[in-house]
Amino acid sequence: MNIKLPREIEADVQTLWDYQDLHQEPQRCDVGIGLGSHDLGVAVYTAELYHRGLFPRIVFTGANAPTTVERFPRGEAVHYREEAIRLGVPPEVILTETRATNTGQNIEFTRDLLRSSGIDVQAVMLISRPYQQRRAYATCKLLWPEVGVTCGSRPLPLAEYIESIGNVDRVVNMLVGDTHRIIEYPKLGFAIPQPMPDDVHAAFERLVGAGFTTRLVRAT
Repeated sequence: MNIKLPREIEADVQTLWDYQDLHQEPQRCDVGIGLGSHDLGVAVYTAELYHRGLFPRIVFTGANAPTTVERFPRGEAVHYREEAIRLGVPPEVILTETRATNTGQNIEFTRDLLRSSGIDVQAVMLISRPYQQRRAYATCKLLWPEVGVTCGSRPLPLAEYIESIGNVDRVVNMLVGDTHRIIEYPKLGFAIPQPMPDDVHAAFERLVGAGFTTRLVRAT
């Protein structure tokens, strides 16, 4: 399986990678929310931040998507919880939300779970794949505007992240897809708008032209 980024697309992929990372410093907050995906590193980093004292409680959220059902057959949140416990997080501080199949549902269902559990939340940290940060932020600000939010991901360089996932095509397609969602989701009422510099948009268009289209938003 190819895990080396081809030189001819390297600069454009790096441009999108840098754009999606909000470069926010982790802040102490009430809850760390691990957003489900194919990337078990989300659970690893959430556990690390818990052990650093950044938050006293964790919610892992996610059912399955076509890209995760093989790797996490019992559901993303369940596998994340098991990994966090393996890394020393006490089971009693973890809640799991096991129905969400997209980022909007991750936010909505987690918000509702915390409310129904009687947990007062003023600030949260969304922990995600590196290239999901901006979309997670834009989605949360629309659906849960009253809460303070910071975003974070395992601090890996692009090449190391691709190696950790083990599939360069999957990473580039997901990165292009998340960038397309930054463009399209505000029009659909799924997120607040985000600024996109011209060089980012141009890099996105070139990667689409190069055939990285499997995760684009399809017209309805």
